[in-house]
Amino acid sequence: MARRQERAAGSGCWLPWLGFALLPLAVPPAAAPGGCPSACYCVATPEQVQCRYERLEEPPKELPVTVHNLSIAGSNLSVLPRAAFAARPLPDLRLLRLRHDNIHTIEDMALQGLPALRTLDLSHNPLLSVAAGAFAGVPLLRTLQLNQALLAAPLEDQLALAMRNLSLRRLELAGNALRALPTSLLPAGLEELDLRNNSLQRLVAAELRSLDAPGLRGLRLTLGANPLSCDCALRPFLAWLRSAAVARVPDARSLRCATPPALRGAVLLRLRPEGLVCVDAEGGEPGRLETASYVFFGIVLALIGIVFLMVLYLNRRGIKRWLHNLREACRDQMEGYHYRYEQDADPRCASAVGTPGL
Repeated sequence: MARRQERAAGSGCWLPWLGFALLPLAVPPAAAPGGCPSACYCVATPEQVQCRYERLEEPPKELPVTVHNLSIAGSNLSVLPRAAFAARPLPDLRLLRLRHDNIHTIEDMALQGLPALRTLDLSHNPLLSVAAGAFAGVPLLRTLQLNQALLAAPLEDQLALAMRNLSLRRLELAGNALRALPTSLLPAGLEELDLRNNSLQRLVAAELRSLDAPGLRGLRLTLGANPLSCDCALRPFLAWLRSAAVARVPDARSLRCATPPALRGAVLLRLRPEGLVCVDAEGGEPGRLETASYVFFGIVLALIGIVFLMVLYLNRRGIKRWLHNLREACRDQMEGYHYRYEQDADPRCASAVGTPGL
């Protein structure tokens, strides 16, 4: 009995210590200094903060100072004003994801106070306006993700001004319905360019020359899921692609033709340049179309000639009769003219006419 009481007393001594150990788990994250905001949660450690589908109208202000990765998704931030994240210094923030946040305007110095930021993700936002100094204050930014963010308005000129002082290494522009290579958005030293799922039909010679510029010779670009038009205008791009191959275009072997219908789904690198025929604006092939037109016109003329000969053959008797009558009529007419000529040439008739009294 005494031993049981001693064991109970010993176990009771551990209860206070157990309570102190569980106390931090019972305190909500926002209550702890430097913890997660109430609308967000930390993944593993306060260095990774996610605020998902909380309909925030501004970035949270109670962020841990030590946060490295911050993700805000599904909110309604709308406008990123000046120093939007400077309410509390975030000197160690390296990755900022702002996806599906309905952001349409980025003002000057919006990222002020994030000196260590290296990756910025603004994908899936209907951007309408980007100030010239929108990315000022983030000198270490190396990756900019703008997937499906340029569909609401043409922002190439605005982005070119905003990116002029950046030293980007990776730029993502997938899913923006781009019809041409955005050469003004390619800073010297860029290493990776994502152009998947756009509306590119080809890269023309001028665009290929820009990719071979001294500052972009090491650029790798991905072009998958673009509706490539495999006509004669694609020959320069095909030649460049074969020379660059995997070194410049990692997904080169997966590129396929979208048009013309005869080559739909064909692997681009398996095509020969002479097999890429010229296609007009309506999707036809001018050379073959012209030849087909001449053949059709010749067939029509031949049919008309055959029908005409058949009509002549079936009406040969009537035509013969009509020709005979025509010949007889012409003969009678000529005989009449001949008789009149003889009457006028007869001297007796002329003297009789000259002496009517005799």
